[in-house]
Amino acid sequence: MINKRKRKRDPYTEVYALGQHICMSAHKARRIIDQIRGRSYEETLMILELMPYRACYPIFKLIYSAGANASHNMGFNEANLIISKAEVNESATVKKLKPQARGRGYLIKRSTCHITIVLKDISFYEEYEEYDKYLGRVLKI
Repeated sequence: MINKRKRKRDPYTEVYALGQHICMSAHKARRIIDQIRGRSYEETLMILELMPYRACYPIFKLIYSAGANASHNMGFNEANLIISKAEVNESATVKKLKPQARGRGYLIKRSTCHITIVLKDISFYEEYEEYDKYLGRVLKI
């Protein structure tokens, strides 16, 4: 049995939003997620509004929801948020039968995915960097 240790999120600087069973393939969602990972919150919203892909809309809603969680629940300023983690995982496949000629059925597979967005407040780390510069230490994030 393999024992995996999961790193706990920092509850004071990170906020996340999770979208489950979104009707699109994980490959199409990853194409967009790779473009926005590591960018600021406001820049990401502008990028997603201008991208021509259909998968942008659910990702836009998730990032907007994570930003609302950050400002409402934690009191963070949206200008200081960056997307620290964004991942897409495959989910259950929805299977439907489409009627065909001579009483046969044709199987239609609709793939779905789970999308996780984690926002981090960088102002928290900037305060510590200033304090550590005063003491002569270097902080690594």
